[in-house]
Amino acid sequence: MSAQVKILVNGEWKTASVEPQTTLLELLRETWGLTGAKRGCDEGDCGACTVLLDGQPVNACLVLAVRVNGRKVTTIEGLGDEENPHPLQTAFVQHGALQCGYCGPGMILSAKALLDVNPSPTEAEIRQALSGNLCRCTGYSKIIEAVRSASQGLKKNR
Repeated sequence: MSAQVKILVNGEWKTASVEPQTTLLELLRETWGLTGAKRGCDEGDCGACTVLLDGQPVNACLVLAVRVNGRKVTTIEGLGDEENPHPLQTAFVQHGALQCGYCGPGMILSAKALLDVNPSPTEAEIRQALSGNLCRCTGYSKIIEAVRSASQGLKKNR
């Protein structure tokens, strides 16, 4: 038995009919074509599917779509674009923090959630905020540099 959901996705209300077992990740990717959140482990361990739910990072593979009805979801597609990237996206590119790109959207959204509540995080706080996101390519130091750089840029613009 399907259910109707209405979700504010990247600033736009979207509706869909979903089965009870449909995850938010499936809804975003398969129904709405928002493929920035990646399917990784399907167990909530890798963070490749991270999106912001009411401003908080969540593993979209573990969240049922029916539980998101009436709430706000931000995906990497809603953060910025090529012509007007978010400062975090710019910093990740400038610092070489993206290699294969698989973990990038989740890392950037987790970092955004951190910087939204703590614009001057320590390295330990950055590491903690990103601890739910795995990267097999970069070794993390460039990712941490990118988050630190973005935080400094965002402070100047406040």
